[in-house]
Amino acid sequence: MAQTNRSIEDVPLNRFHRLLTLRSAGGSFVDGYVLSLIGIALMPTAAALGFNSFWEGLIAASALIGIFFGGFLGGWLTNHFGRRRIYFVGPILFVLASLGQYFVQDAQTLFLLRLLIGVAVGIEYPVATSMLVEFLPKNSRGPRLAGFIVIWFVGAAAAYVVGELILRLGGPDAWRLVLASAALFGAALFILRLGTPESPRWLLSKGRDDEAEKIIKGVYGPEYSLANLPEEPRSLKLSVWSLMRAGYGRRMLFVSVFWTCSIIPVFAVYAFAPRVLQSLHLEGDWASIGSVAITALFVVGCIAATRMINSLGRRNLLIFSFLTSGLALFGLGLFHDSNALVILLLFGAYALFIGGAQVLTLVYPNEIFPTEIRAEAVGIGTSISRIGAAVGTYLVPIGLQDYGIQQTMYAAALITMIGLIVSWAMAPETRSLNLQQAAALD
Repeated sequence: MAQTNRSIEDVPLNRFHRLLTLRSAGGSFVDGYVLSLIGIALMPTAAALGFNSFWEGLIAASALIGIFFGGFLGGWLTNHFGRRRIYFVGPILFVLASLGQYFVQDAQTLFLLRLLIGVAVGIEYPVATSMLVEFLPKNSRGPRLAGFIVIWFVGAAAAYVVGELILRLGGPDAWRLVLASAALFGAALFILRLGTPESPRWLLSKGRDDEAEKIIKGVYGPEYSLANLPEEPRSLKLSVWSLMRAGYGRRMLFVSVFWTCSIIPVFAVYAFAPRVLQSLHLEGDWASIGSVAITALFVVGCIAATRMINSLGRRNLLIFSFLTSGLALFGLGLFHDSNALVILLLFGAYALFIGGAQVLTLVYPNEIFPTEIRAEAVGIGTSISRIGAAVGTYLVPIGLQDYGIQQTMYAAALITMIGLIVSWAMAPETRSLNLQQAAALD
């Protein structure tokens, strides 16, 4: 068959791309599910095991601490051992740690199991996104990576719905079933990923050209070869520690700061949604309904941002998202004594508008770093962002108790505005570039 001159970054989406998107984004669903479950289960778990607010905050933050270690570990493993092998580590850890939570008897053991779940989530970010982005055509790259965040919030919404149902129907130890329920999704993810090939870009970066060629032909057709793969020159050999010296330090700073500022308020809300809403005078069923409604609006906001990511552009979307969501948080602080409708409208506005920054947390780090350090850059961004998220989550119950809801909301608004300033100063535009162009230093 005659060879084609068409770049594989310009091919239309095929069945393989759609299946790979499902396999990779499935990890985001499980991530959202396991991380958000604690928001539903924490209060009954604390009551059953008898631990205090210190352990509440620590257990709520434990998965975020685990993500810090898992991000570094996952990036390193993915770069050194390949995308395909590490693709299965997260699902295995999800199953084992989730089942372990069913039998937990004390706060310390629960903390360690939640920490392990966080490690699994941290591993998922670099491996799942790198695997997908290295196969996708450029016009689908942004929307499909952004779609990971949509799926994350779908998983979070599922956690709240499933968790509430189990708590209402499952009896006095229902919290155990809530925490263990993630094992089912972890097992399904493992099965779904069976048969996934290795990334040809990673194989090429390791000098395994014959294997890369075989996979390209299998995925895109016999008329395609390595000649159709735009890629960085193999002579470019960068380690994670040479990232700063090679000129990528500014990009790493941008990714780390904007990612951190975009997720601190989100994770704090998810870990303590019922308590935050109660502090804003939404009691009983209003708090539960509000939690589910706000989660649904997070999904809507991310879907809208995903649709605009190519037309509006990465930079404009990020700046708009930080500005509007920051104003909504400021409004929650200013009108914290208002009626339930005003509170839900402001919280809903935050959930809707933060979607732009959320979807870009996986798009930017995968686009602006070369193959040799892509997974590790995603891992570093994941880890650094979770330091702030873990600290913020740990401090939420303390802040609510010692300073009140108004000051807590003002602090969240300030963090969001820092993200706005950094994005205004540093965010690049990559929507029309292939991976090689987007990752090249100017």
